[in-house]
Amino acid sequence: MKLVHMACVASIIALSSPALAQDASTGSSSVSPQDGDIIVTALRQSTLLSKTPITLSAIGGDDIKTTGITDARRLTEFVPNVSLTSGSNGVLVSIRGVSSSDVAEKGDPSAAFLLDGIYIARPQSLTAAYYDLERVEVLRGPQGTLYGRNTTAGVINAISARPKDTFEASLDGSYGNLNTTNDTAMVNVGLGNGLGIRAAVNYQRQDPYFTLSGPQTVKSGPLRDTLSARLSFGGTTGNLSFVIRGEYSQSKAIATSASYVTLDNFYDMSTVTVGRDPVFIGGSAKERRLLKFSPTIQGRSNNKTYSIMGEFVYDAGPVELTYLGGYRRTELDATYNTIFVIGNNQTDQDGTLPEQQSHELRLAFGKDSPLHGQAGIYYFREKTTIETVLGQPLAGFVSPTASGFGIYSRPSLSSSRAAFGQITYDITPDLHVTGGIRYTDDKKSWQGAQFADFPDVASSFCGQLRCVLAENNAARRFKKATWRAGIDYDAPNLGLFYASVSTGYKAGSFNPGCEVGTGPTCGLTTDQLYYEPETLTAYEVGAKLRISDAFRFNIAAFHYDYNNLQVNQAVIRPTPMTLTSNAAKAKIDGVEVEATLKPSRNDTVNLSYSYTDARYTSFVASVLVPNALGGQDRVTRNFSGLPLDRAPKHIVMASYTHAFPLANGGQVDAGVRTRLSSGYYLADLAILGQYRQPSYTKSDVTLTYNAPDKRYYVQAFAQNIENEITIAQATSGLGALVYIEEPRTYGVRAGVKF
Repeated sequence: MKLVHMACVASIIALSSPALAQDASTGSSSVSPQDGDIIVTALRQSTLLSKTPITLSAIGGDDIKTTGITDARRLTEFVPNVSLTSGSNGVLVSIRGVSSSDVAEKGDPSAAFLLDGIYIARPQSLTAAYYDLERVEVLRGPQGTLYGRNTTAGVINAISARPKDTFEASLDGSYGNLNTTNDTAMVNVGLGNGLGIRAAVNYQRQDPYFTLSGPQTVKSGPLRDTLSARLSFGGTTGNLSFVIRGEYSQSKAIATSASYVTLDNFYDMSTVTVGRDPVFIGGSAKERRLLKFSPTIQGRSNNKTYSIMGEFVYDAGPVELTYLGGYRRTELDATYNTIFVIGNNQTDQDGTLPEQQSHELRLAFGKDSPLHGQAGIYYFREKTTIETVLGQPLAGFVSPTASGFGIYSRPSLSSSRAAFGQITYDITPDLHVTGGIRYTDDKKSWQGAQFADFPDVASSFCGQLRCVLAENNAARRFKKATWRAGIDYDAPNLGLFYASVSTGYKAGSFNPGCEVGTGPTCGLTTDQLYYEPETLTAYEVGAKLRISDAFRFNIAAFHYDYNNLQVNQAVIRPTPMTLTSNAAKAKIDGVEVEATLKPSRNDTVNLSYSYTDARYTSFVASVLVPNALGGQDRVTRNFSGLPLDRAPKHIVMASYTHAFPLANGGQVDAGVRTRLSSGYYLADLAILGQYRQPSYTKSDVTLTYNAPDKRYYVQAFAQNIENEITIAQATSGLGALVYIEEPRTYGVRAGVKF
C-alpha cells in the first residue's frame, strides 16, 4: 500500500512538465482584490477581507492544499482563538471560549458549519474532506442576524471552487506516516456562453493516533478511510449567475472520528474523585499514545452521504435576488469497538443522521446608493432516525442476561423558520452605520425509547426480546429575535475601524426520557426533561490597518455576556446517559492582534496573539454519590470564577516563509509555523471536576519546490514536530477515556496543474 501511494505522488511529478498555470477563481464578484487581500462573502455578499467590519479569517484554496488542511480540525493551527478537536460524537468547536459538546441529534453545536453557504446540522460533518476549495472563512463571534441560530460562537464556511468557462485540470497527492494519504483529482471543462462543468474526487486515509502493545486479536482498522466526489455545473450567463453541485462520500473507517486511550495515561486515577480536579501526570508521547486494552472487536463503518445544492443569483440592477437551497442525507451503518473500564464493548449504530433540507431567499437592494442592505426568509428541516445498541459487558449493567441496551429515535425532528434584514447607511462615503434583526421560530421533537435487548424471552424481564426501559417523547418550541448594530469608518490611506453590538442564540432541547404522567415509564419533571436556549451578547471594537504595502495590522477587543450556557453531565438513570442543563452565567473578555510583515519580496512574517478570559460567573453543579448507609448524598461545587472549556488565556501564533527564486523561473519556499498555547480545562460534571491540559507548543515546517508558472510543486512537510499529544476530550466513569489529538506527522506532497 505504501508503494502504491508513493507511486501516485511520483506519477504526479512525472506528469508535471507540460502543465499550464491557471489563475484562481474569485467567483462572479465585481470586487477587485488588492495586493495581499482576498474576496470574502462573510456578509452574504462579496467584499474585500480588509474592508469587512467583522472579525474573520480567510484561507485561500492554494494555501489549503500546501499547508495540509484536509478537514476543519487543521484550522486550529491557522486561525486565532479557534479550536477544533475530535471527540466521541464528532468535532468539538470552540471559538473565543464559546463551545458545546451537546452534539447528538437532539442538540446543536454553538458554532455553525456551512458548506457553500448552507448550514450543516451535525458536527460529524466537520471531518468531511476539504478538497478543491476556493477558500474557507471563519467568522469569530455571534452571527445571529445573517446566519441565524446556533452561531453564538461563530461560523465556519467552506466554499467549493466554482465551474469556469475554460479547461483546467489538476492532480494533488500526499503520503506520510500513520499511512496518511490525501489524493485529489480535478477537471473543469468550459461549455461556452460563460458556463462550465467541474468534477473533483478525493481519497483520504489515516491510521489511529493510538499505538497498541503486544499481539492483537483483531486489527483496529483505519481512523479515516473516505472517498468523496463532487460534480458542479454553472457559471454566468446574462444577468444570471448560478451553480448546482452534487456530492457523495463513503467512509469505511473504524466508525469513529477520534482516537482514544484510557484516562490513566494522563491523570492520577486516585485523584479522579467527586469534588476535586484530577492531577495531570504527564509522560512521554509514547506513553500517552499507548492503548493498554487490546481490541477484541473489529470496528468498521460503511457510512454514506449524499447531497445536492443550488445557488442562483439574478442581478436586476437596483436589486439582486438570491436563492440558496440544498438537501443532504447521511446513512449510518457502523460497529464501534468501544473500550470501557470493564472491558471491550461492541456498539452498533444504524439509521439516518441526518436527512436535512434548507432554503433561503435573499433580496439585496440599494447598490451604489447610500442606503443599501438585504432581507430574506429561511427554512430548515432536519429528520434523524437512528438506533444505537451497546453490547456486553456494558449491557450487564442493566441486567446480567441482557445482550445489549441502547436508545433509538424514530424520528427526531427539528425545524427552523426565520425572517431577517440588515441595512447599512453611508453617512459619508467612508463612514457607515449598520443595523440588522432576525426573528427565528424553532421546533424540536422526538419519539423513541431507551431499551434492553435479550437473547430469548425466558431471560428477559418483560416477556419480550426488547424491553422498553424508558420512553423518549418530547416536543418544544423556541422563538427568538437576534440583532446587530455597528458602525465603521474606512480611513483613507490607513484602514478600517469598526465597533458593534450583536446577539447570538442557540436553541434549547430535551434530555432522554419523558414527563411524569405522559406514559407508563415517564418519570421526569419538566425541569429535568427540558433545557432552555443559550444566549450571548457581544460587544466588539476593532481595526484593520494597512500601515504600508509591507505591514498590515489587525486588532480586536471584545466582551461577551453569556447566559444559560448549556452544559453536559454524565449520569446513570436508569442506564448511563448524558444530560444537558443550563449553567447560569459566564463572561468572556479578550483581545486579538494579527500582523503581516513583508520586509522584502521574498520574506513573509505572520504573527498573532490572543488573550481570552472566559469564566463562569454564576454556576453551581451537584451530583449524587453513594454513602456508607446504602443511600445517596448530594455533593455540590461552585464553579463561579472557574474557566470555561477549551479556553486557553494566551495563544501565540507565528509563521515565517522565505522564497528562493531560481534561475529557471521556479522557486523554493521554506516555511515554519508555530502555535504556543497556555493551558486549558475540560469540565467533567460527573465528578464535579476539571481536567487540565498543560501549556504546549506545536510547530510545522515545509520545504516546497514550485516549478515555473507554478505548473507543479513538490513539498516535504512535518507537522507537530514536538510530538505533543494533547487532550481533545476526557471522561470518567465506565468510559474513563481521553480522546487525543494528532501526533507528529511527516511526509511528502506533490501537485500538478494542466
